[in-house]
Amino acid sequence: MTSPLIYTYPPLYSGTLIRRYKRFLADIELVNGDVITAHCPNTGPMTGVCDPSSPVLLSYSDNAKRKYPYTWEAIQMRDAERTWVGINTSRSNAIVRSLLEQHLIPELGDYGNIRSEVKYGQDGKSRIDFLLEGERPIYLEVKNTTWAQEGKALFPDTVTQRGQKHLRELTALVDEAGCVMLYLINRGDCDRFSPGDDADPTYGKLLREAVKRGVKILPCQVHISPEGLGYCGLVPLEL
Repeated sequence: MTSPLIYTYPPLYSGTLIRRYKRFLADIELVNGDVITAHCPNTGPMTGVCDPSSPVLLSYSDNAKRKYPYTWEAIQMRDAERTWVGINTSRSNAIVRSLLEQHLIPELGDYGNIRSEVKYGQDGKSRIDFLLEGERPIYLEVKNTTWAQEGKALFPDTVTQRGQKHLRELTALVDEAGCVMLYLINRGDCDRFSPGDDADPTYGKLLREAVKRGVKILPCQVHISPEGLGYCGLVPLEL
């Protein structure tokens, strides 16, 4: 069951995707017929969520220093049903922070202070997305997930050396602290989650090893609407 909105979008504008290119750019036709170039805040291949002619939602910035004032926020896919998918990965940590501040994930137990971007890892050069301070500290890393096949959310959708490193570092910490990998499923039409073995088999192997060692996996699903996001809860993990 979806909760009330946990995260609210700024005012959004509707359009239709023409194409995405150069990773960070997308040509979009607005409802008034104007064609604009928007910033695409997603570094991945966006597998399955980049179909031309799909409806999209955009935010707008009046910052005069920005070359592209529009930002692509979401796309509506037609898989089993019409579903809005959030593609702006720069919002993922703010969404998860809202979940943490409202203590909407009981699987994390009790914690007090929430710290962001804390240095950790064997070389001390990595930064964990969140450190939850309580009786036992919890290191929590966030991954945004939009790839889905037949109702199953998958991550990653490409080889990710950085993601592999994060799994290794969390696994190395399990004897000292709670370690959590949180997959933010940025669409409301999935009923389970698995590693994207076809895209990165090494990541899948590391994830399974991490689970055996004690890393907690939380596939947290949100429902997207033009107004914002509601929390659906956890979906089952299938390894």
